Amino acid sequence: MSSSAYKNDVEAADALKAAYDKLSAEIGKVIVGQEDTVRLLLTAIFCQGHCLLVGVPGLAKTLLIKTISDALALDFNRIQFTPDLMPSDILGSETLDKERNFRFIKGPIFAHIILADEINRTPPKTQSALLESMQEYAVTVGGQKYDLPRPFFVLATQNPIEQEGTYPLPEAQLDRFMFRVDLDYPSYEQELAIVKNTTKEVETAIQKVLGADEIMAFQQLVRRVPVADNVVEYAVSLVHKTRPGTAKAANEANEFLDWGAGPRASQNLILAAKCQALISGKYSPDIEDVKAVALAVLKHRVVRNFKAEAQGLTIEKLVEKML
Repeated sequence: MSSSAYKNDVEAADALKAAYDKLSAEIGKVIVGQEDTVRLLLTAIFCQGHCLLVGVPGLAKTLLIKTISDALALDFNRIQFTPDLMPSDILGSETLDKERNFRFIKGPIFAHIILADEINRTPPKTQSALLESMQEYAVTVGGQKYDLPRPFFVLATQNPIEQEGTYPLPEAQLDRFMFRVDLDYPSYEQELAIVKNTTKEVETAIQKVLGADEIMAFQQLVRRVPVADNVVEYAVSLVHKTRPGTAKAANEANEFLDWGAGPRASQNLILAAKCQALISGKYSPDIEDVKAVALAVLKHRVVRNFKAEAQGLTIEKLVEKML
């Protein structure tokens, strides 16, 4: 399917809403709860963005992303990041074949959906190799450029505990991720359902809802969604509020933040708001759509100062005061 499969963009927007509802239902057969997490991950895919997922071990992050890839009929690879992982282990490398010619062997990054598990466990050199590929949608080995398959989506995970021996991503590299999504423990009722679903013999079958061509058509559709000037002004103003010491900085930023978000945050706010509007059945985003994605866009792009940490003020509380 391509965008020409529909008579106009309104029909395509209705198709995206229907596909999102069906995807959510299919994923919900396996993933109990986590509706907001699924919404943000699907939004990132439709916006050509990448996600950083932060959560303690055992919260089914791998199952979540595997289920999404099954429902989307896309290739999926999981890369476990370890201290001895080298860039060639994920990108691929050149080897000599039996005719003594160099031949490129593709690494696990050549898939539509990549789960980069515990990305902060590997040194900066290997982190950079992944992050550059995310940005360029290609890898370069031996002076030769190799395009990655499209659509291409990276979900990187970080474990918020056990910080010993880790290499936290610097702010400039965190900015490459469209969303930071924090995964929390399930509620008592949700955990009851998880235990019942995962301890029976029969495995749940996931129906494939969308293919690669359809997803890329919807990605183009999201970029064509019209946005009113007041919505763009609200998003840019919100980002400016996070920058301490500037003319439009909020009081909370001047008092409790060291660094604010950059222009990429404004771009991602508008793109994500466009997709949020479409999956909500609207044809153009409003300010409420910007607010719905603001925390996930800004959370990893602002840095608290010592005063905020001493007073126990979280980034979530500070961003909510600026909305």
